[in-house]
Amino acid sequence: MSDNRFYITTPIYYVNDVPHIGHAYTTLACDVMARFMRLDGKDVRFLTGTDEHGQKVEQAAANAGMDPKAFTDKVSQSFRDLVPAMGYSPDNFIRTTEPRHYAACQALWNKVLAAGDIYLGKYAGWYSVRDEAFYAESETEVGPDNKRRATASGAEVAWVEEPSYFFRLSAWQDRLLKFYEDNPRFIAPQSRRNEVISFVKGGLQDLSVSRTTFKWGVPVPNDPAHIMYVWFDALTNYITECGYPDETAPNWKYWPADLHMVGKDIVRFHTVYWPAFLMAAGVAPPKRVYAHGWWTNEGQKISKSLGNTIDTVALVKEFGLDQTRYFLMREVPFGNDGDFRRAAMVQRMDSDLANAYGNLCQRVLSIVAKNCGGAVPAKGPLTDADRPLLDKARGALAAVREKINEQAFNEALTTIWEVIGDANRYVDAQAPWALAKTDPARRDHVLWVLIETIRRVTLLAQPFMPGSTARILDQLAVPAEGRSFAAFDREMASGTALPAPQGVFPRYVDPAAPAPAPKQARKKA
Repeated sequence: MSDNRFYITTPIYYVNDVPHIGHAYTTLACDVMARFMRLDGKDVRFLTGTDEHGQKVEQAAANAGMDPKAFTDKVSQSFRDLVPAMGYSPDNFIRTTEPRHYAACQALWNKVLAAGDIYLGKYAGWYSVRDEAFYAESETEVGPDNKRRATASGAEVAWVEEPSYFFRLSAWQDRLLKFYEDNPRFIAPQSRRNEVISFVKGGLQDLSVSRTTFKWGVPVPNDPAHIMYVWFDALTNYITECGYPDETAPNWKYWPADLHMVGKDIVRFHTVYWPAFLMAAGVAPPKRVYAHGWWTNEGQKISKSLGNTIDTVALVKEFGLDQTRYFLMREVPFGNDGDFRRAAMVQRMDSDLANAYGNLCQRVLSIVAKNCGGAVPAKGPLTDADRPLLDKARGALAAVREKINEQAFNEALTTIWEVIGDANRYVDAQAPWALAKTDPARRDHVLWVLIETIRRVTLLAQPFMPGSTARILDQLAVPAEGRSFAAFDREMASGTALPAPQGVFPRYVDPAAPAPAPKQARKKA
């Protein structure tokens, strides 16, 4: 595979309920990665979609009084609607109810079966419908209400006995451990890598990969009484998109995936089961799986029973699209759990965006409009006062690229905002409004340095806030072909006409706050 190709996926989202902040967060991280890689000249394939099979979906559809397909059509659309609402840029939206996906799942099954890694037996054990997961008794506990639950998730489990096909996962323990050792970047962050390796070293049991007690799923080839275990089905979507089993398909060039982005609750499925399924079928495993943390709301665990779920579309409506995108990527080190606090959202919106970035752009461009004929001023001789800022701005691309490659999104934004902070201090120190009277040529050069710095930080901020940065680049008269990272080191040409400046990042206005009283006209004496 060419190093220029980059394939990134979200987990496909389970359609038993409507989207929430966790779904939005994962897809946003993937969108930032995809946008960055496109700007950096990569041939990107960005996939998201919905996982539509399984007992949980079948039950949810029945509870809604709907046919499973009609139910999944409705809920899948709610995830599709999130794409424009959050400004995502996927190349495709896949559904596991597509005929091509049935074909891919059955082809993968047949490959694994032919390799001797699937056999028919009987399953007897604890199963959680909510988690769509099998648990050893040691992974469950009985609560005060005498109900047994999975210790990790709190989901109720039930004893299940039924005929089942099994995947010989126990045979893959040493091979998986060797794979992790040979590919240290495969699981991230390090805490999740340690967790997975510990789990595998603890011993692997063969995995039940079919069910007979429900019908909503992909039938097992040549044995339609069995439905494929939902995770065997769901994980296959990543290669369905690439044309599997046709390795001459146009999209096969993107496999193996460069990055599967997932929540920490499903890291085991992606880093233990998935690479074992693939290697058993003779298919290369993905290069990297990154498992991020969960959000709480004002310090409380988010749950429907508490009524504190976070609607990201409502956040966008109140705070703005790019403001919401910025906050979610900046507030928490990616990989850690995070707490959503309205006060922090407002603070980021006012301090980072309106005051630091927005005010820098507005005051510099306003001075240029007023004093330089509305055009990029002339570059003059560089001084020791100019070099640190320009050097930092020039070096920011390499620094941000390194952070993005490690999924350290908040650190990437911190790097960009350090340059913005230095630019604001440079404005104050150089005082171009005062230089207008004493040294107009120096004033023009200072303004050129600032415009050049704003251009570079804005190019780098594009993946996070595509709409707002486009408006700023418009005000800098940067043409479309000058907005990729290939143009990062092309300096602004003096004399380029600039449009009238306009504010891009307003301060937060509380919609519940009373409107200010109208000013009283002063009476003449």
